[in-house]
Amino acid sequence: MYSIQKATIKDAKLLSKVGKEAFLVAHGHSAPKEDIDNYVNQNFNEENFIIEVSDVKNEYYLIFSDAKIAGYSKVVLNSKNENISSENITLLSRLYLLEEFYGLNLGKELFNFNLDLSKENNQKGIWLAVWIENQRAITFYEKRGFVKVGKFDFKISETHYNPNHIMYLEF
Repeated sequence: MYSIQKATIKDAKLLSKVGKEAFLVAHGHSAPKEDIDNYVNQNFNEENFIIEVSDVKNEYYLIFSDAKIAGYSKVVLNSKNENISSENITLLSRLYLLEEFYGLNLGKELFNFNLDLSKENNQKGIWLAVWIENQRAITFYEKRGFVKVGKFDFKISETHYNPNHIMYLEF
């Protein structure tokens, strides 16, 4: 049994823990260890999540499996992308699932929740950036109808960028 709820500032510590763990599983080998450690410490700390969750443009949602945290998502409605001409599109900024919950369709459920949220808010599509070596994620999104529409260099450090695909699903 799973449940999804909107995150609040009180969830900052939980978001930090899940974010660090999920990012390291998917991206921990994508750059030198020092760069990854610095990135994680700067971007997945509790204070950063307090700021992020407090920003009304960001919507964070937690997914639980049998009352145990399994992952979270972050969406930004009405977020343009230079590779997409449509207006009123949603950025799926993060869809993170802890590794122990892989294969239970929880990522699919959280994705569908965000897809419905986007449609309910009169969005025309949803886009995201995904590391070109994260084949698991790319396959997941392609199965849902996303197509590659551009490229983006994701900054890990001052000296390291990871190449990403920009993927888009038009409604």
